[in-house]
Amino acid sequence: MKVNTNNASLALTVGQQKQFPRDPKPEIALSGRSNVGKSSLINTLLGRKSLARVSSAPGKTITINYYDVDKKLYLVDLPGYGFAKRSQDSKRSWSTLTEDFFVKNPSHDALKLVIQLIDIRTGPSDDDIMMINMMIDRSIPFTVVATKTDKLSKTALQKRLSELEEEFFMGTGITILPFSSVSREGRDELWKIIFDAAF
Repeated sequence: MKVNTNNASLALTVGQQKQFPRDPKPEIALSGRSNVGKSSLINTLLGRKSLARVSSAPGKTITINYYDVDKKLYLVDLPGYGFAKRSQDSKRSWSTLTEDFFVKNPSHDALKLVIQLIDIRTGPSDDDIMMINMMIDRSIPFTVVATKTDKLSKTALQKRLSELEEEFFMGTGITILPFSSVSREGRDELWKIIFDAAF
């Protein structure tokens, strides 16, 4: 299927379970820590500078944003997690809304893939591992993307990828896709993964 990835818009902002769309359009969700670079990745994928707003205060957003891509699929930006300064009420709101997305979503069958973002420099956090284990337990297809690879030299990047695979993913069959919103490394490869999952 031909998809114009530059034809994209913010279609819906969801803050409560009852607002989830009832739409058969394929959904690709993005999950990760508040400062992992989800908004930058979305902008890079869609060839836009500020469609997804990069917050100056990580962890501030506790809504789920649906980006319509050429009327063919949704990129679904889940709230970032793991930000220490967020209030307890805010953390509960994030947890409830995100759980509702996976458990009480009327379009659950439309979810084709979760892109789990981790920071290449720090590796997966406890929250990242918890999210990955949840997806494994519920048989939700996902792929792991390591962001901010431009912060490392090529040699250091390869070394770090090997370290992460050995420490966290050895024997699991999970691979890590390197991605940079600065150099656009991994953009085409990620779109292929998305299209293969969605269509």
